[in-house]
Amino acid sequence: MSLRIPLRPLTRILDARARGENPDNVERENLRLRHEGLRDKMRVRAESRLLLVALCFVLAFGAVGTRMAALATSAPTEPRLVSQGPTILNTRADITDRNGRILATNFATNALYAHPHDLIYPRNAAEGLAEIFPEMDADDLYRRFTSGSRFLWLRRYISPEQEQQVHDLGEPGLLFGPREMRLYPNGSIAAHVLGGASFGEEAVNAAEVIGIAGIEAHFDTELRDPSRVEPLQLSLDLTVQATVEEVLAGGMALMNARGASAVLMDVHTGEVISMASLPDFDPNARPRPLLEGDQADSPLFNRTVQGVYELGSVFKTFTIAQALELDLYSPYDMIDTTGPLRMAGFSIRDFSYYGAEQSVADVLIHSSNIGTARMAQTIGRERQEDFLRSLGLLTPTPVELVEAASGRPLVPSRWGELSTMTISYGHGVSTSPLHLAAAYSTVVNGGTLIEPTLLRRDAPAQGPRIISESTSQIVNAMLRQVVTEGTASFGEVEGYAVGGKTGTADLPRPNGGYYEDRNLNTFASAFPMHDPQYVLIVTLQEASDPSGNQPRRTAGWTAVPVAAEVIRRTAPLLGLRPSVEHPLGLQLSSSSN
Repeated sequence: MSLRIPLRPLTRILDARARGENPDNVERENLRLRHEGLRDKMRVRAESRLLLVALCFVLAFGAVGTRMAALATSAPTEPRLVSQGPTILNTRADITDRNGRILATNFATNALYAHPHDLIYPRNAAEGLAEIFPEMDADDLYRRFTSGSRFLWLRRYISPEQEQQVHDLGEPGLLFGPREMRLYPNGSIAAHVLGGASFGEEAVNAAEVIGIAGIEAHFDTELRDPSRVEPLQLSLDLTVQATVEEVLAGGMALMNARGASAVLMDVHTGEVISMASLPDFDPNARPRPLLEGDQADSPLFNRTVQGVYELGSVFKTFTIAQALELDLYSPYDMIDTTGPLRMAGFSIRDFSYYGAEQSVADVLIHSSNIGTARMAQTIGRERQEDFLRSLGLLTPTPVELVEAASGRPLVPSRWGELSTMTISYGHGVSTSPLHLAAAYSTVVNGGTLIEPTLLRRDAPAQGPRIISESTSQIVNAMLRQVVTEGTASFGEVEGYAVGGKTGTADLPRPNGGYYEDRNLNTFASAFPMHDPQYVLIVTLQEASDPSGNQPRRTAGWTAVPVAAEVIRRTAPLLGLRPSVEHPLGLQLSSSSN
């Protein structure tokens, strides 16, 4: 502790008086020195405080500058509101085709809602929204804005252009909530496969997207899994799918058909390369389901899996394959085809007369109902039912669509001898085109069971054996001759050795019986027949070829030319090169005896 120096020290006062000086000068000098000392201390203190303040300013501005630099170099993000309720998961994985091209993805958008109490000019806001959104009514909006409500949903999602237009209204009571909506960039292509999605649980700041149909619904849990990073890869080929739909739509219009479908399947893996059903829809604006009437009239109806029909003569292939497999007949055995064949008051007739007897091969080539029915009598009901069941024709298909369960085949309540005979040529049992595609794949691929799938597979399916390879080879030779010599002559596509079977079935009346002028025409084809790779099923409902003097309603005139054009357009896309036809190992002749 420093001692305070006195202003008038006695010693210096005495010395000053002895020298004749004024003693008051001593006091003034000491007072000056004291003031200078105090001044120096205060200066040091002030300088220290200024230094501290300057340091604080430097640190503050440095922190602000660092944050501004970080924000300037980072990607912009939308602010998130903190929700006190349960977390809504709005993530959803993409869906791609077999080559990785996007079929379904997510799109960042906003919902539009209102706080009416914050609206400055409710009338102007109502009129402005009515101009932006034509489906809104200005008077109705104004009534809702002035009803006393504190919160109103206006639109579940809006486009960026609409969002800007709402911004331009300048109303603080019109607010936006962030959303992830499902986007299908290819429009209606593969609509029935993808199905569609909609909003589930919603909050102001988020909404979950849930699948409501098709693949989206079947794999809803997997697609919504937050830990999933890979897209769901389907077996579809986007280019092939678009081509099939284009050709099918053209054929449907040309043949004046009410509806159409097509299934293109790999016979070794069961992969569905293309699945089309017309009329179709845009999953970005999915229409409402029909509440009354025939659901088949709705564009939402998937004819390939939900439509179960009596498919007609395409079933003759299965009857003949089973007869050959059981060694009951050979391709050259002769069958009595005199008609009509009467059974239990019912007459079985052929469309055309080809003689009193025909070989087994000719029964398929000429599509003889009588010949097929006689073979079915030999096979018997139990063996027929067991064989059709082994082909998967009597149970719903296991394909990955929620609608597949509704495509349950229809079988007779009493499967007697008459049913056995009519089922042999495709009447009396109803199945879907997808059932038919899988069964034909099994028959032509060497005889191993194929189950259809919409997921990409990298290896052939290892199903149980249904028929032998030799039987499969004989049937393939017959199917090839149906195109070269029989009812499917318009199905020939040079370089691709198409084989197949036609089917023309009368459509049933709602109250019993059949229409005489309404058919379902089917062509079940495979190519190339020397080494089958793909099966194509084309169906046209109530189609007719108007090019002749009389409308022609059989499959040979309607479904077959459409299928041929599909093969002509898609075979190169599938990597198949045109080639000189190879022998099938069995030369069949329609005149064999």
